[in-house]
Amino acid sequence: MTRVATALASAIEKAAADPDALPPAETRRLFAELRAGLNEGSIRAAEKEGDRWVVRAWVKKGILLGFRVGLVCEPISSGFPFFDRDTFPLKQLTIESGLRVVPGGTSIRDGCYIGPGVTIMPPSYVNVGAWIGEGTLLDSHVLVGSCAQIGRRVHVSAGAQIGGVLEPVGELPVIIEDEVLIGGNTGIYEGAVVRERAVIAAGTVLTGGTPVYDVVRGNEYRRGPGQPLEIPAGAVVVPGARAIREGKGREWGLSLQTPV
Repeated sequence: MTRVATALASAIEKAAADPDALPPAETRRLFAELRAGLNEGSIRAAEKEGDRWVVRAWVKKGILLGFRVGLVCEPISSGFPFFDRDTFPLKQLTIESGLRVVPGGTSIRDGCYIGPGVTIMPPSYVNVGAWIGEGTLLDSHVLVGSCAQIGRRVHVSAGAQIGGVLEPVGELPVIIEDEVLIGGNTGIYEGAVVRERAVIAAGTVLTGGTPVYDVVRGNEYRRGPGQPLEIPAGAVVVPGARAIREGKGREWGLSLQTPV
């Protein structure tokens, strides 16, 4: 981290540990500084170190501070009515931002990074702390949750849900690496990591509680202690099922959903 980011992280850790450590005005100033760094992409909720993704818990703590000191108010900046914490306005975009946001109901919260060349089809929602790399497409009805990290040239098809992980602060958010294809009506939740160039077929749901079966390599991928569910680079994942082998489930011929 830079010296400025290190100082900001230390101040946020102090304020998060003790609500009375700083006056509200100073806490709001810290959050505004954090939000500015998130907007420009110099601060991220998770970063890649070598081949491993590492969560920056202090960033999540800082976002939660924004909720703590924010006051519910009337619209801060918008052409339509809404009521939210005054610390979380909508992101202000201009033509110089270099992206295309098609009109029709999209909302982008301030405090997220959206790279040049991104296209967002309506209606979509991008939450605070998210990072979206250049050239990525978010199709209609896409949700990008808080702190989710989406790489460059990713195609997120209509109706896909990229879950947010703001709490617990030490949990890794959902990570989508570069050039991934995410099919329509998919759901990726609970800190799953999808490595580069993977394909997640339409209707697939990835969660921390559901194993993924690799029928090509004969492997089984699961979330473990300190280890996220991870989809290998270049993998193609489709909806699947596994038979229940005991009790009434077996008697009735039932199966459980599981990605393959």
